[in-house]
Amino acid sequence: MDEAHKLNTWEGYVDWRNRPAVRGRHGGTLAATFVLVVEVLENLAFLANASNLVLYLSKFMHFSPSSSANIVTNFMGTAFLLALLGGFLADAFLTTYYIYLISASIEFMSTFLLPMSVVASRELVETVSVNFPFKGTLSVVIQRQAINDLTMRQTCAPANRINCFDLVSFIDGTGTNLMPYRMMSGPTVEKHGLLVLTIQARVTSLKPPACFSASTSISCEQVDGRKAMVLFAGLYLVALGVGGIKGSLPPHGAEQFDEKTLQGRKQRSTFFNYYVFCLSCGALIAVTLVVWVEDNKGWQWGFGVSTAAILLSIPIFLIGSPVYRTKVPIGSPITTIFKVLAAAAYNTYRFRNSSNSAIGMDTSRTSDTTETRDQGEGCNTKRMELCHTPEESIRFLNRAVKSKTANPMLECTAEQVEEVKIVLRLLPIFVSTIMLNCCLAQLSTFSVQQASTMNTDLGSLKVPPASLPVFPVIFIMVLAPIYNHAIIPFARRVTKSEMGITQLQRIGTGLALSVVAMAVAALVETKRKRVAADSGLVNSTEPLPITFLWIALQYLFLGSADVFTLAGMMEFFFTEAPKSMRSLATSLSWASLAMGYYLSSVLVSLINTITGRYGDTPWLFGSNLNKYHLERFYWLMCVLSGLNMLHYLFWANRYKYSSTRKSLSQPNS
Repeated sequence: MDEAHKLNTWEGYVDWRNRPAVRGRHGGTLAATFVLVVEVLENLAFLANASNLVLYLSKFMHFSPSSSANIVTNFMGTAFLLALLGGFLADAFLTTYYIYLISASIEFMSTFLLPMSVVASRELVETVSVNFPFKGTLSVVIQRQAINDLTMRQTCAPANRINCFDLVSFIDGTGTNLMPYRMMSGPTVEKHGLLVLTIQARVTSLKPPACFSASTSISCEQVDGRKAMVLFAGLYLVALGVGGIKGSLPPHGAEQFDEKTLQGRKQRSTFFNYYVFCLSCGALIAVTLVVWVEDNKGWQWGFGVSTAAILLSIPIFLIGSPVYRTKVPIGSPITTIFKVLAAAAYNTYRFRNSSNSAIGMDTSRTSDTTETRDQGEGCNTKRMELCHTPEESIRFLNRAVKSKTANPMLECTAEQVEEVKIVLRLLPIFVSTIMLNCCLAQLSTFSVQQASTMNTDLGSLKVPPASLPVFPVIFIMVLAPIYNHAIIPFARRVTKSEMGITQLQRIGTGLALSVVAMAVAALVETKRKRVAADSGLVNSTEPLPITFLWIALQYLFLGSADVFTLAGMMEFFFTEAPKSMRSLATSLSWASLAMGYYLSSVLVSLINTITGRYGDTPWLFGSNLNKYHLERFYWLMCVLSGLNMLHYLFWANRYKYSSTRKSLSQPNS
């Protein structure tokens, strides 16, 4: 009976009620499909805010272009870096299922703070009071407000006051103001409810005074103080929710497939390809429909779409609960890593002058068999490959395993040592991808600002600059299915291998494309500045007589790099990592993005410091993009990307896949 039960259940996996997952009922393509649909909505919500954020900060919060770029890269970098926290919690304490639900709830709640930065930013210039009696002595005083914003004067005309803002006060019989609220009239009140009112009661205007200038030489007052604090609090609460989702959703989808079968491994690879496809679907809606809404209807409506999208994703995810399977958490992977490192260092120091200094698995494999059996998860048939560590592989860590140790807390099994070795082998590949993501950071910063200075007319259609990422997004949506259904099958027939194109080859292709993309970006910026000079528009805010489609060229190359690299990284880290660390390892893909965004900010600041000290003016300083030396920055990025490519090739050529290591260890087992 017990043997039959084991055959019918997924070992090490449970359902959403923490019961053993059953074969044929839990996991599979249907379960992964729910994850893909949820990812469309989640990425829509995230990018709807992020794609236009740089223009919002520069035009409404009056940050300089370089400051706006740094704020956006820091925000997105933090969001992606927090994926490590989500992955860690999923591996150590909770499942990917519950981490997603918690994170989505945080993102949903925090998105309310962003509409508040718009709703609460209008200034009172006139008041009309109306009393509505309630039972007893309580009445409500509604004070209509017009807006000190030239673009909204007609909206707030007396004949159309439904679109203005209200100041609501609950007044008792003595005239005491019991509870002041700010709220928005019309259907938005119903959407945001009391939560919005409560937040608005305690949040003052987040915008600085309105600034209307036709010349780039006039400085506007930048948001600061408590206003800036509330703005950044809202942004980084969103980042916390996004990070948890990014750290849990991809591994949750990948967990649904049986890696012990060829079909399961192929389906898992397909899942990662379509995960990137779904990322692009959400991004497409975000940079077209939502950006148009923000530009034409107001920022509060764009933020409202984000809130609705993340709210809708939660019940859709819950619908798939009966078919999900999730890996059982088995404790902190960070603890294992530090334990092995500490044990290796401790044993090296303690026995370096001892006659018994020959410690480690490679010198006592026979005697270790009995020891590891006593230590719990030792050498067994299913995990034999982890018990025979290659002697050439990071031999220092072998010293963490010895027959007798003075500190029981530092006792390590051969399996634990090998798991740490696997993680250390992944790190050089991880580091090599950071520069690529530094290039990708330019998609949401300087490239958008470049396009905002150019002619964005496409026939009779005027394209918002923040919608420029539509070009790489569409290309990814076209390339991902072609890659999965045409390129990979062809490569499998040619190479006669299961993978066709290895994950490291895929990542390397993306790195090479990033070098080309930065060279193209430098050439396009040189042309844009030449047009500005020839037209006499260097100091003007008028659109330059050059089409924004030139910027699309660098977007296409970077988009191609992303479709190769992101899916390759996620599949590589998930497949190669120990099972106890897979969520955390998969999060390295997002951590690489985070490091890339942070590196972009550091490079901008560093370049400004160095060029300002040894030149006339910093390359990337001021409010006039036409006076920047952005083309030099792009050429520098091109050179750094080329050097990074060489660094990647060094490590990729020396890396051995886990399947290769297992096959090499079998003859010795």
